[in-house]
Amino acid sequence: MFPISFGSDNHSGIHYTVFSALQKANVGFCPAYGDDPLTQSVLSQLNALFGGACEAFLVMTGTGANVLSLQALIDSFNAIICAESAHINVDECGAVQKGTGARLTPIKTPDGKLTPELIAPRLMGDRDQHHSQFKIISISQSTEYGTLYTLEELKALADFAHAHNMLLHIDGARLANAVAALDTSLVEMTMGVGADIVSFGGTKNGLLFGEAIISFVPELTTNMRFYRKQLNQLYSKMRFIAAQFEAYLNKELWLENARHANAMAQLLAERLAEIPQIRITQKVYVNSVFVTMPPAWIPVLQDRFMFYTWDEARNEVRLMCSFNTLEEHIDELIAAIRELM
Repeated sequence: MFPISFGSDNHSGIHYTVFSALQKANVGFCPAYGDDPLTQSVLSQLNALFGGACEAFLVMTGTGANVLSLQALIDSFNAIICAESAHINVDECGAVQKGTGARLTPIKTPDGKLTPELIAPRLMGDRDQHHSQFKIISISQSTEYGTLYTLEELKALADFAHAHNMLLHIDGARLANAVAALDTSLVEMTMGVGADIVSFGGTKNGLLFGEAIISFVPELTTNMRFYRKQLNQLYSKMRFIAAQFEAYLNKELWLENARHANAMAQLLAERLAEIPQIRITQKVYVNSVFVTMPPAWIPVLQDRFMFYTWDEARNEVRLMCSFNTLEEHIDELIAAIRELM
């Protein structure tokens, strides 16, 4: 076990208020599969948080949230457009293809962001029965590169999707970090721009496990509850997901945690920028910092700190901050780098 990890926001533990909420829920007996009062209350809170004209579903994992969101909206003959770097394309072991039967159409991007201009040329190839029919544009907010779509860019993508009889899905594993970075609201970033279905991540931001799916097209996702069961995302003791979300939503803990993680990444970037041998490769918006450094430094630092090499050919690494990253952790990493200098 590493005493300090910059490897992933998944490496952090559970926020103490969430842990307390789990203990509080662990008393007595309770109906299963979401039929308990706590789960129903949390679903109502989520609906209100995202503007009211939506329907919320609780699931166990981020991959499950993505697969279920997409499955509920497509047929197996459809195709899903995503960035080449998208989590559903790179890090979910073909779960979308296996779960939905549909095809992914990845598009290469310089910064993880799709645009209508990048997508439009791909739409020429779905005109008859021999071709998979494009149905969904799937994006990550924030992206896997830590970059952000502005509200205007999100609306442009949603408008483009709808004009071409498609839907917009947002993988929101780090949606809280994006909202914090742009100083906006969940409503403005989702329903306000015309998104059709989004996930609202918890696991990377202080929860033990649990994600929420928000459908803004409930008339199209009437079978969601059945797909949730088929895809192994219907948790029997649902109160333990709900209890975490109740704490997560209370006093905007989700936003507080995200703001802290973002602030630590900004501080880390500022400190790294002082080192001539290190180059920051992506503008830092949220809780990730991408840098290149001398290749000999990487394994030495990885003996003391957990982090991943993002692009081995470029000696680029990713450094992630979390809700429980402290300034002292950053000080230790910078000190270790200066020793190598």
